[in-house]
Amino acid sequence: MTSMRAFLSVIMLALVALPVVAAGIDAEAAAEIEFLLEAVGASGCVFIRNDKDHSSEEAEDHLRMKYRNGKRWAKSPEQFIERIATKSSWSGDPYFIRCSNAEQQPTGEWMSARLSDYRNPTL
Repeated sequence: MTSMRAFLSVIMLALVALPVVAAGIDAEAAAEIEFLLEAVGASGCVFIRNDKDHSSEEAEDHLRMKYRNGKRWAKSPEQFIERIATKSSWSGDPYFIRCSNAEQQPTGEWMSARLSDYRNPTL
């Protein structure tokens, strides 16, 4: 079962990476952005957008939509965080995230920490 999951993960990554590579994003950046999107969705945290609470799944869906529409401005995970995932395109208001009993924090800080953990896993 584990090898099947690994196989499916590779296939999913290829399907996700193919369009973004064609758009000028390398496969590593595409994988890191995908990781960030999935991390938001799986976090169980509350995503605060335009002063309204949204579930982590809604947050992932919203950020995916923004990324689909704005890939040309996000060729790296850092650009994705800065240009797409930190504030409303309409109002300019910052996004926040609140997990469990922790205080809310800017989404960019939360994502940057996840990206750092992804790049430098502790054993």
